[in-house]
Amino acid sequence: MQDSLSKLLDVELLDSNLFRSREHVENYRKILFGGQVLGQALMAASRTVKDRLPHSLHAYFLRPGSSEMPVIYDVDPIRDGGSFTTRRVVARQNGKAIFNMSASFQIEEPGFDHQADMPTMGLIPPEELKNTQQLAEEAGMNGPAHNQRRYMVDFRPVDPMSYFDAAVREPNCMFWFRVESPLSDDPIEHRCALSYASDMALLGTSLQPHPMSLFDPHMMPASLDHAMWFHRSFRADEWLLYVTDSPSASGARGYCRGQIFTREGVLVASTTQEGLIRQIKG
Repeated sequence: MQDSLSKLLDVELLDSNLFRSREHVENYRKILFGGQVLGQALMAASRTVKDRLPHSLHAYFLRPGSSEMPVIYDVDPIRDGGSFTTRRVVARQNGKAIFNMSASFQIEEPGFDHQADMPTMGLIPPEELKNTQQLAEEAGMNGPAHNQRRYMVDFRPVDPMSYFDAAVREPNCMFWFRVESPLSDDPIEHRCALSYASDMALLGTSLQPHPMSLFDPHMMPASLDHAMWFHRSFRADEWLLYVTDSPSASGARGYCRGQIFTREGVLVASTTQEGLIRQIKG
């Protein structure tokens, strides 16, 4: 297993606009973690763009990938404009597309500025909370499904029971998180790292109004699509607050939204995701 998220996000250049993953997240089910593909795809796209940062991405997870083999990232340089640049990325394994993404990049420029306020009611500092690995161990969940350390992100739910418990709750969550190992000062790396981490815990919010958790053996959860917008600069190796909600679940799919704030209350990114929350019979 890789020892830092920086190494995981790095991709190897094979040919013009063609890249390959170097590392992968170990998975006991041998299914590729969606956040890994998201972060590596954005890194591959960014390697074909100069002097501008990604401000949004829209992605679809087409079929399960394997965590036992490299991923090929084919970048299509659709448009290079004066202010905006667009890239399309198709991720493949065994010659089949497992993921596609469109990403938009923009030059830095001034403009109007406002943001939503960070919630403060019931908010507990991260230093006073336990991470998901500690919570799993305390709950006796020591199997491979609960080994969060492999993800290299320190995730700390403000309501500890919301992560593992199957009790019925309102579809709202708050998590503190940060990348465990230091990242470089390259803002691209931080946006790729945030893309990677944004796929964690989001889908579980859609199950909170129902007596079921993502860790139930009768659940089949999977990300279907994922969109993200980067609003302001940040560091992914410093504490960020993930505020999530789920307005709807239907047709075995859960729809979730997220806002990501710095510790100082600056809104740096927003996410949306729809995922499969299929209950397996028997």
